[in-house]
Amino acid sequence: MVRTPDFINSWLLQLLRPAHGEGKIISAYRRAKALREIRISGFALLRDMLFITIGVFSAALGLKGFLLANHFIDGGATGISLLISILTGTPLYLLVLVINIPFVLLGFKLIGKRFAIKTAVAIGFLSLVVGVVNFPEVTHDNLLIAFFGGFFLGAGIGMAVRGGAVIDGTEVLAIYLSKKFGTTIGDIIIIFNIFIFSAAAYFLEPEIALYSMITYLAASKTLDFVIEGIEEYIGVTIISARPDEIREMVVNEMQKGVTIYQGKRGYLRNGAPSYDTEIIFTVITRLELNKLNSEVNRIDPNAFVVMSSVKDTIGGVIKKRPHKH
Repeated sequence: MVRTPDFINSWLLQLLRPAHGEGKIISAYRRAKALREIRISGFALLRDMLFITIGVFSAALGLKGFLLANHFIDGGATGISLLISILTGTPLYLLVLVINIPFVLLGFKLIGKRFAIKTAVAIGFLSLVVGVVNFPEVTHDNLLIAFFGGFFLGAGIGMAVRGGAVIDGTEVLAIYLSKKFGTTIGDIIIIFNIFIFSAAAYFLEPEIALYSMITYLAASKTLDFVIEGIEEYIGVTIISARPDEIREMVVNEMQKGVTIYQGKRGYLRNGAPSYDTEIIFTVITRLELNKLNSEVNRIDPNAFVVMSSVKDTIGGVIKKRPHKH
């Protein structure tokens, strides 16, 4: 176990001393609990900084090693920075910093102080790396440039998101506009990028704009993969006349956790009276979806099954439990 430095222990003792008391120290339990919370918070911060650092270097490689040298762009704030840098010769590191400042301020208003601070640090670090570190031009093949430039850029953005920050503020703007106009975030991002790629086709070349769209698609898919992973989660709701058998199958055979809701059948043919029923909810990975459907169909062919995508989960029983030997 890592030993907490003495100066931290002394500080905690002073911090946790009762407000009304003559030198009485709080219990060892509360002190140990406070120390444990500090260790957990410190570990989480180090983990986030590691994700952000990896993301910054990956994104910088995509920008300088592939895209900028070959006049390719991406979508979002990064695409605007690349386009202006290509047209005016303004250093990319300066544009990355300046263009993202309004998004950081907007993120502070919409999401919170912690997010805004992390994002400001990540964007400032990215600007520094782009300005200082020299990356080699890896290839001159346009298709490879478009694909791998998008891959490294998307991986970098995704790692930064895992660290609790963004290095491209487009989604922050999309959140704000979607709330203001009642549209989806995806629609805002698509419209935003249509303008960027249209500008690239007008000011640069239509061919470069087309290759840049490949870059955007590669970055988008890589970003989704980094954030969601290969095992996309699926939330499954099952309404059946045989809930006990289905629950046992999910728990014992598929080794998943379940939640049971109490519901009432609302639609019945021939005017039959409604009746109470149990509704089963579980979360599985997409790779396990076929097995679940097969087992439910075997138990109750008339079961009503609703499936929806789940972005992420915390806690619960998602992964298979290890078998005891």
